Amino acid sequence: MTNLLFKWVISAAALFVVAYFVPGVSVSGVKSAFIAAAAIGLINATLGAVIKFFAWPARILTLGLASLVINALMLQLASAMLEGFHVSGFWPAFFGAIVLAIVNSLLRSVLLGD
Repeated sequence: MTNLLFKWVISAAALFVVAYFVPGVSVSGVKSAFIAAAAIGLINATLGAVIKFFAWPARILTLGLASLVINALMLQLASAMLEGFHVSGFWPAFFGAIVLAIVNSLLRSVLLGD
């Protein structure tokens, strides 16, 4: 349970980093970052998992590039559902998904040893 909470905090912090470095992505505050991190996690675990399962041929043919597009669409979906977290279009979502994955991975490896 503690590990899950640390991962949630790390994801919220990663969203702040994305909002700082990617034009077109904004987070209005700490509460919004935590809600957005939870929503993105739930969306990726449910709808994202289903889409990635059915899109595996495209993911193989594009050498994983389709996964980036799917992750960008999941960010846009979270943005459409939430107040306080905004992604202004596909390209900010695309680059935001890349930065979010990198920052999440770096923070988790440094802080949790994952």
